[in-house]
Amino acid sequence: MARIPTPFANRFPCRATRWRLRTKELLLPARPLLMGIVNVTPDSFSDGGRFFDPEAAIRHGLELAAAGADLLDVGGERTRPNSEPVAPNEELRRVMGVVEALSRRAARPISIDTSKASVAAAAVSAGAEIINDVTALSGDPQMSVVAYETGAAVVAMHMQGTPQTMQISPHYDDVVVEVLEYLRQRRDALISAGIAAERIALDPGIGFGKTHAHNLALLAACERFHDLGCPLVVGHSRKGFIGKVLGNKEADTTAGSVGVACALAVKGVQIIRVHDAAAASQALLLFEAAGGIAHN
Repeated sequence: MARIPTPFANRFPCRATRWRLRTKELLLPARPLLMGIVNVTPDSFSDGGRFFDPEAAIRHGLELAAAGADLLDVGGERTRPNSEPVAPNEELRRVMGVVEALSRRAARPISIDTSKASVAAAAVSAGAEIINDVTALSGDPQMSVVAYETGAAVVAMHMQGTPQTMQISPHYDDVVVEVLEYLRQRRDALISAGIAAERIALDPGIGFGKTHAHNLALLAACERFHDLGCPLVVGHSRKGFIGKVLGNKEADTTAGSVGVACALAVKGVQIIRVHDAAAASQALLLFEAAGGIAHN
């Protein structure tokens, strides 16, 4: 893949600078792109179901795009700890109109956040460019087939266990090494399934089967994941570890989420999944302007 100018490229020589989507290619500059979160669920931990109504979700997606989101990630199933699966037909009912409308109106690549092949296939047919799967395309045996046949880009995420079990005493001997190796294996398995390497992005899965300490260790070591040669997607926004660092689990996590975004920018992370696109976009713009991200 192409390399960005030194010294950034010298620090991260394997950092991907392009991501091939279904119908287009994204350039990945030094400043991270923002993936705006559109939860079409009645019980999201982050927004309390405010956008469960499809029209509200569409408006929210358009607002995220206007506020600085470079991509929009639409999901119809909650994946927080102890959440229960949603039937495919219900998930389709929730997301299809939103995906179709945003694909037409938002002028941003649309990602479908699902672990069900049938939902992914329908969403791609409606205009989605990316399949974002918390099971790293391992939960549904047909998901890799859908990704291959449609040419969609994929985000393969690490999760220890399932949403129902992932926070029951998660354990690693070395969380960074183990997550890195898992993502390496999933990358290779997806390539073996026919998915082009330039279409694969990887996500260490902050908050998915990790303790507070595991999350912080992964964030601190994000630059090591560039060795896999794929774009990195990190979803830390509004996660519980932020409240723990602040010493107040009820605290407003907007500023904390922005602080982590700036740290990830220094580590060369290409895509940051966010709820507060305006705050993240403005902070990263000023962070870059003030020399926080070295280009040349």
